[in-house]
Amino acid sequence: MPPEGIPKLTHNDILSYEDLHRIARQAVGLGLDKIRITGGEPLVRKGVVGFLEKLATIAGLTELVLSTNGVLLRQMARDLRCAGVQRLNVSLDSLKPETFARITRGGDLQPVLDGLAAAEQAGFPPVKINMVVMRGINDAEVLDFAALTLRKACTVRFIEYMPTMLEPEWRSLWVPGRELLERIERRYPLRPLDAADRAGPARNFRIAGAAGTLGVITPISHHFCDRCNRIRITATGMAKGCLFAGHGVDLRPYLRAGDEVLQEVLRQVVTRKPVWHHLLAAQPAYSPFAMADMGG
Repeated sequence: MPPEGIPKLTHNDILSYEDLHRIARQAVGLGLDKIRITGGEPLVRKGVVGFLEKLATIAGLTELVLSTNGVLLRQMARDLRCAGVQRLNVSLDSLKPETFARITRGGDLQPVLDGLAAAEQAGFPPVKINMVVMRGINDAEVLDFAALTLRKACTVRFIEYMPTMLEPEWRSLWVPGRELLERIERRYPLRPLDAADRAGPARNFRIAGAAGTLGVITPISHHFCDRCNRIRITATGMAKGCLFAGHGVDLRPYLRAGDEVLQEVLRQVVTRKPVWHHLLAAQPAYSPFAMADMGG
């Protein structure tokens, strides 16, 4: 979150659950078979469990995933599992309470750790833990995160820092994926793994003898735009084929039209996906945005 927060939206500014369900249903009708609910933080929205339960019944949807900061998982993990959520991704950038509080502007690490335990108790498959690595802030913990996979069958994914806010000094925070792997390999032998079906952009590895796996996501140093299979729908109804696209399609007018019109618009979002994001260009072709607005 930016230090000043983000502009608050009214009830009329965001799509209803009915609208979101309709978009999901039409997207699945086009062949999409995996939906991830993200945020901001999706678990703070009232009625989200009922919405997830309804999404899980869409014919043709084979995977329903939720990304969360984990703060509310302790209370909600069992309900989420019963609603039909099949897998969880948890954003966790530090295992040190002081660093965690610094990154999250005062957050408490313990509820997140409790939430991870609650997810396991609720019967979820091993959780994916996403760590955005920032030089001088949390990069000294890379080996600690890698070690989580030794005994637990979790997946830890190291993500390169992305300049969503276009900070002038963002490169000082960026740790390239190659450097991350070199650091880990100096301590642990790594074996590359084949990508699974519907896999995301991570290159995956396993430490020899480890129960879990680790992955590296490299949007800066080794972009994966040519293999990107995602579109994003924001809470306000903007559809984007790329996180860093300088434009999007407002779906709200098309929600008043028939399903065929809505499907055609979604099809165009997919077919017009850019082939390159140009993040390292001298003048990036996108406006600054907060990930709390767009979703992880």
